[in-house]
Amino acid sequence: MSTQQKVAIVTGASQGIGAELVRAYRDRNYRVVATSRSIEPSSDTGILAVPGDIGKPETAKRVVREALERFGRIDTLVNNAGVFLAKPFTEFTQDDYDQNMSVNVAGFFHITQHAIAEMLKQRSGHIVTITTSLVNQPIAGVPAALASLTKGGLNAVTQELAIEYAKSGVRVNAVSPGVIKTPMHPQETHAALSTLHPVGRMGEIRDIVDAVLYLEGASFVTGEILHVDGGQNAGRW
Repeated sequence: MSTQQKVAIVTGASQGIGAELVRAYRDRNYRVVATSRSIEPSSDTGILAVPGDIGKPETAKRVVREALERFGRIDTLVNNAGVFLAKPFTEFTQDDYDQNMSVNVAGFFHITQHAIAEMLKQRSGHIVTITTSLVNQPIAGVPAALASLTKGGLNAVTQELAIEYAKSGVRVNAVSPGVIKTPMHPQETHAALSTLHPVGRMGEIRDIVDAVLYLEGASFVTGEILHVDGGQNAGRW
């Protein structure tokens, strides 16, 4: 099989933003490796589905290995897999902590290491990570310390890696969303969640996809935390 066609890996790819990212990259004629715990096989020969827990090192290694075996290269990694839990800080349990650290931090760390190692061989590549604007702009009434702890770390490491690999052809960016209409937010919560944004509405999945695709084509942009949050990061409201 030809290895000239670009290849993207998308984590958390079975629904919501991840599933739309898979479609968007295919529309751009990328081959796509889609991974999540519940990912189903695809009839599209340009999509390789790899099931598994992205927080486990063996899953990350397998995803990259199968991407190379099937498609021969890795051009983009979108770290979309993530969990979010809002509750008072003193009520977080050990299980809460373990799950957030596993998916949000280990789920970034292991696969990004393997992906960058391959990108360095071809002296080109792009890492995009989905974080949250709550890191920079906490909201009263939305206690989300574990999101700040884990996603804040991802914002920081995005900028560190961007500098570390700036001369190596590998770009590293992040998209920092507000609250997006995905299956995790029931319709009856939308009115209340809309008030968490200065523009008075929730974001759409396409808003995040468009941001990722912008960064994909922005060859002079690296180390960017792109806020797609209806004005949350601009200040108080």
